Amino acid sequence: MADVQENLLPPADAAEADPAIDDGEEAESKEIQLMKQRVEEMEREAKKLRELQAAAETDDQSGEGGSGEAMDTLEDKQAADSRSVYVGNVDYGATPEEIQAHFQACGTINRVTILCDKFTGHPKGFAYVEFAEPDFIDAALAMDNSLFRGRLIKVTAKRTNIPGFNRGRGRGTYRGGYRGGYRGGQSGYSPYRARGR
Repeated sequence: MADVQENLLPPADAAEADPAIDDGEEAESKEIQLMKQRVEEMEREAKKLRELQAAAETDDQSGEGGSGEAMDTLEDKQAADSRSVYVGNVDYGATPEEIQAHFQACGTINRVTILCDKFTGHPKGFAYVEFAEPDFIDAALAMDNSLFRGRLIKVTAKRTNIPGFNRGRGRGTYRGGYRGGYRGGQSGYSPYRARGR
């Protein structure tokens, strides 16, 4: 009986002798090593992102904007708006440099902003031009209906939005009155008539 049990058990060197099992184990160990390397890379990138985010938060708290001075107060925004013009019907392929070149004759330009859709990233077709002095606005307004990239552009003074001005009346509020449905008539249908009569 001892001989039978010995024959049923595989020899200890059988797994090492079979090359197919050996190759499969090597492939699995290589995949595991690659996965570990990817995880380590991802952890390093996450650490860098956390450091950058912490640095950005400390810059925001100290009041230092990344690209220039921050306009925190309403007066600063109103002052910038008083030096700015709205440019409508702008070609979608226009660049800020082209718009700046078009308005360069009006005066010194601080900034050109082309607004883009936040979902698609495509330009919306209008821009804002901020000048160094409010006196340059009159010259820019004279360029209303001028030709820019084959289009007549609309130039108006930029208006300042008043925070909370449009908050009182929301959309979709029902203010009374009849809203749809059957109003009755000559057909004889009445929603209040009992069934079976």
